[in-house]
Amino acid sequence: MRKSEKQEVPSLKISHQIRVRFSEVDSLNIVWHGHYVKYFEEGREAFGRAFDLTYLDVKTYGYATPIVKTVLEHHLPLRYGEVATIETTYVNTRAAKLMFTYSITNEKGKIVCTGETTQVFTNFEANDMALNLPEFYKNWKEKHGLLHD
Repeated sequence: MRKSEKQEVPSLKISHQIRVRFSEVDSLNIVWHGHYVKYFEEGREAFGRAFDLTYLDVKTYGYATPIVKTVLEHHLPLRYGEVATIETTYVNTRAAKLMFTYSITNEKGKIVCTGETTQVFTNFEANDMALNLPEFYKNWKEKHGLLHD
């Protein structure tokens, strides 16, 4: 992600807690690395509920938002039974896409995992990727003071 392409907006941030389930740990009793992508999704879903941008909201306008890029950096392990906090931050960009950064912390407030995702808008009817901001997304950005000049 190029610095000129993004602008973090601290006001569009949400924290969401999860408890590590038994099914998410490996034989070493630590969260298997692939589950962090699922935790990022839980963070995006919490964000969508808080800011009226859920997958179902997007679908009602005829769009899907598939992920085209995921970046993860693991710092510390999480273990079965621990409560973790997923902080999901919307990254504002001029492009017709959704970008989020994530920071997952453990119960002691230590960073466990960080990352980012990028999603594009695909139109169900035309079966192609939107190159311009869909109208509903433009309205959403305007509502939150995120529309670029």
